[in-house]
Amino acid sequence: MSLPATDLPTMPAIRIAPSILSADFARLGEEVRAIEAAGADLVHFDVMDNHYVPNLTIGPLVCEAIRPHVQIGIDVHLMVEPVDALIPLFAKAGANLISFHPEASRHVDRTLQLIRDHGCKAGLVFNPATPLSFMDHVMDKLDLVLLMSVNPGFGGQKFIPSTLDKLRAARRRIDAVKAETGRDIWLEVDGGVKVDNIAEIVAAGADTLVAGSAVFGAPDNDGGYRNVMQTLRQNASPHAPSLRESLPPEGARSQLGAARR
Repeated sequence: MSLPATDLPTMPAIRIAPSILSADFARLGEEVRAIEAAGADLVHFDVMDNHYVPNLTIGPLVCEAIRPHVQIGIDVHLMVEPVDALIPLFAKAGANLISFHPEASRHVDRTLQLIRDHGCKAGLVFNPATPLSFMDHVMDKLDLVLLMSVNPGFGGQKFIPSTLDKLRAARRRIDAVKAETGRDIWLEVDGGVKVDNIAEIVAAGADTLVAGSAVFGAPDNDGGYRNVMQTLRQNASPHAPSLRESLPPEGARSQLGAARR
């Protein structure tokens, strides 16, 4: 059973979600434990099908395998077509957030509702050339908007600068919804996020940052990632609170990590 969206802890203003696409797959359990120990807020889980994108990665069985290793949420990004059949499988495997590309669903509203019906937060993903108008009629079902700042399919690409203007436009839409309804919608960015550009990305409106090679390419001497995670967070927002300060008490945290099948 997946962790219900309502059971996720209250998050800080800035969330950092290392992408395990850049991790050492031979040591995946160790890697996700290391990023949690380093202060990661989420595990970003990239799913590619060699159809919607030109790469093939991992599926629900890997999500289920890493779920017992961390208490933080698992943020599943589906780069697959079609998407609906995989949603229940990832929810059962322990995903907390599931996002997909609107071009990969015949019925975007129905797919968003399917994610929410399975107890997960629901998100839409926008490629660099995908217009934001896809979100306009489904804002009531969105918990997350993810902007790709590279073309999807491979890690280690350079950040596309025009994403900053798109971020500002998405932030205006999200803030308008917040002002009208009080609902929080996260604004996530994925692709080319580094220690030297994270501040600019946050200033443009992002509150959730996916970092893959920037994290896993800079291990500490002991194999952890505390130094790079600390640098990313400090550069993103020197005064942002840590997730560790906003987690529920230890008993509640144990329950948070226990829901994994």
